[in-house]
Amino acid sequence: MSKKIFLNIPVADVAKSKAFFEAVGFRSDSKFGGDEGACIVISDSIFAMLTTHQRFKDFTPKEVCDTSKAVEFLINLQCESRQEVDQLVANALAAGGSTYDQAEDLGFMYSHSFVDLDGHGWGLFYLPESSN
Repeated sequence: MSKKIFLNIPVADVAKSKAFFEAVGFRSDSKFGGDEGACIVISDSIFAMLTTHQRFKDFTPKEVCDTSKAVEFLINLQCESRQEVDQLVANALAAGGSTYDQAEDLGFMYSHSFVDLDGHGWGLFYLPESSN
């Protein structure tokens, strides 16, 4: 059986976050969602479950991190090409996201990143040798 990853991500505004990730280039799955959440399909096996802070608290007794003061997590996503890395970052910036670095080419790996509307970091990378 193939494993799937469901990332539960607290967001301030589900509708705005859903629109942001759709503008980045991912799609939503309407089977999951409503006022308190949305499912963003990143790949056939990776899903981001966007939930309100209140709904997220149903999953953990801890407080939701204030991402303006601390890092909650960093998500790294392998892309199929340098162009995909650059396009996803450009889409994120156009949709209101930000970045805190520049694209970096280390020869064996090309990377860049963006920060979503809620301050979560998304690292994108391409490994040319693994694409064969």
